[in-house]
Amino acid sequence: MKIEPQKVVSLTYDLYVEDENGKEGLVESATEEQPLTFLFGAGQMLPRFEENLSTLSTGDNYDFRLSAEDAYGNYDEEAVADLPLSMFANTDMPGIGNVLPLQDNQGNRFQGKVVSIGEDSVIVDLNHPMAGQELHFNGKILNVRPATPEELSHGHAHGPDGHHHH
Repeated sequence: MKIEPQKVVSLTYDLYVEDENGKEGLVESATEEQPLTFLFGAGQMLPRFEENLSTLSTGDNYDFRLSAEDAYGNYDEEAVADLPLSMFANTDMPGIGNVLPLQDNQGNRFQGKVVSIGEDSVIVDLNHPMAGQELHFNGKILNVRPATPEELSHGHAHGPDGHHHH
């Protein structure tokens, strides 16, 4: 079956990014035992990721790259936050390199990585961990099936077989 909107796609992937020395390293995988399953065209995946898959069918292998702009955006030097130390009064002080779950005033959840700790504030980098990086994906389309009415109404896939929530 061909991949198109309102289909549920299960696939494997290996995601590689370059380190500081320009060598590609594997950072994330989905295996045949634990595939990535998603409702195509529902806006859960990177648009360019879906675009690259849109010509494929069950059993196809794929290999493509997404530029930083098409993936998680360029690294933004300005995307840092100064969190007052008092925010951490009742919790353990985070260490440098720790990733903190944060929420903005609109209730959007995101993560920030602690880059430094000052006398009265914690400096957090709000860039996506893969901002500024070209992503190299390869993998195989394991299954493509029509989404169920329930999946379409919920806007996401319910597992590889489409009948249970995790």
